[in-house]
Amino acid sequence: MASTKPTTLLPTPTINSLPLRRADFATLADALDYAAKGETGANFYPGRGLLKTVLPYRVLRQRAITLARRMLSLPVERGARVAMVAETSPDFLCFFFACQYAGLVPVALPAVVNIGGHEAYVSRLRGLLQGCGASIAMASSQLFSFLNEAAEGIGLTFLGTPAEFDGLPETDIELQHSGPTEIAYLQYTSGSTGFPRGVVITQQAVIANLVATVNHGLDMQEDDRCMSWLPFYHDMGLVGGLLAIVATQRSIDYLDTRDFAMRPRRWLELMSSSRASIAFSPPFGYALCTRRVRPEDVAQYDLSAWRIAGIGAEPIRPELTERFAALLAPAGFDSRAFVPSYGMAENSLAISFSPRWQGVVVDWIDADELAENMRAKPVEKGTGNGFVRCGGALPEHEIAIFDDDGNTLPDLHVGRIRLRGPSVMSGYFELPEQTERVLLPDGWLDTGDLGYLIEGSVVVTGRHKDMLIINGRNIWPQDIEHIVERQPELRALDASAFSIPGPDSVEIAVVVVQCNINESTQEQLLTQRLHREIHEELGIDCLIELVPRHTLPRTSSGKLSRSATREGYLCRQKEKKSRAEAEDFSEEELVSLSTKVSANS
Repeated sequence: MASTKPTTLLPTPTINSLPLRRADFATLADALDYAAKGETGANFYPGRGLLKTVLPYRVLRQRAITLARRMLSLPVERGARVAMVAETSPDFLCFFFACQYAGLVPVALPAVVNIGGHEAYVSRLRGLLQGCGASIAMASSQLFSFLNEAAEGIGLTFLGTPAEFDGLPETDIELQHSGPTEIAYLQYTSGSTGFPRGVVITQQAVIANLVATVNHGLDMQEDDRCMSWLPFYHDMGLVGGLLAIVATQRSIDYLDTRDFAMRPRRWLELMSSSRASIAFSPPFGYALCTRRVRPEDVAQYDLSAWRIAGIGAEPIRPELTERFAALLAPAGFDSRAFVPSYGMAENSLAISFSPRWQGVVVDWIDADELAENMRAKPVEKGTGNGFVRCGGALPEHEIAIFDDDGNTLPDLHVGRIRLRGPSVMSGYFELPEQTERVLLPDGWLDTGDLGYLIEGSVVVTGRHKDMLIINGRNIWPQDIEHIVERQPELRALDASAFSIPGPDSVEIAVVVVQCNINESTQEQLLTQRLHREIHEELGIDCLIELVPRHTLPRTSSGKLSRSATREGYLCRQKEKKSRAEAEDFSEEELVSLSTKVSANS
């Protein structure tokens, strides 16, 4: 009798028989064509972190070509957009590369239903479908109802689950994959300062970024193995966690994003078992680990193979990387593995990398000089604001600092960060006015970030739109948030600061703080302490609103959205105004009253 014992599923190997090529291809389809000749591929660990699906690149290519023929059986033009709810699954990879072979344009949609719930998620999907002018849309059976509701009345050519796409007939035409000058994909920005915009990335642009990244930034090696929990709808997850891996024929292990958020220890467990050497995360991912990993658990990990621990996508706080490194040093993690980087969707992904095996280099800057004169004056360690250096520009790219009048600034002067190079986007999809505001005639991209240069390295100090100007002084929202988040009752990402117009159009600082405090005396004590410390350290008064946990809105990449927080705060104030109308308070009087109450709490 034949044995019924199940076959053990094995991940794709780390070492490949195929000679390593570092993204030297004309298109993404060319990159997969080459990777498919080897044995490496993608491995998916959903749920409890157990290996569920193994997808060698040769199988991915076969499935993508078949799916491309099926999509081309539909009446769609070349370059039509295919919107995909981007869950961490093999289906996303197949659909993304099917678009490459079919000459269609993939668009990754967020796959997370936030605290805003059903209505907010459907509204977001609908806006993205309309914004990209999608002709085809796909979602898994778990999320299809949301997509179906969002697409109502839009008039898509085809909408379905992966199984429904499998039911389409295959065309017998010769496939013509996207060429070097055609659009490779649309990448939606995270929307931290407004509604997301579709970034147009050509094949040439993304390939240029991949070449620079895997050679200059990562120095990819034949024995490298990668690990990622990053969502595919974020540029770090798509470009860094998928395209760079396929373009270098490496194997990668994927942990579901939601599973990581609930159990960040799984990331470290899989890093240990797979001997992964490259993994990236925004700072909040490392923060989650430091909160959830117990010191007694560290002995079970082996992180000695982790040579590049990339960190970026949001401000990097020196104390965070120090805590993470100290916690996991007994597991073999070396703090020199940290590679701070700077990037954005408008440049495909990477803009700069700090040197490998250097670790985190911190500039300690005089806070008053920074706020009053926009200059980075060095001070002794720990006595000012700590900013992390993110390295120099990628090869063939330029970074420069400009003032508001368009003049270049010398080192240690804070201004607008501009970028120029072959990875820069073509523009925002069908948004010419917004494109003109950031893509300048001389080729510079205005990143919207503020920062300075020092010894060839860029230091990002904040977003230009987020800057608070209070009583004529420049106040960084991160400084207010840092004061709030160091309180023992609170944690990282529990505060979001912004400003609102007060009486006589004078700007007033506001910080919304999420916490689990329900007792009024404790709320009052926390509020008083925050007012005192913010005033002592920054010399300003600040409105403080305490809200329940999970209230602060986040972008698709997990960053706090200050613009959405501000909008929510103003809506709540408007409701309070409506309730107070019987007392004939004007809006200005309400703000003034709130300021006085907060200042005297």
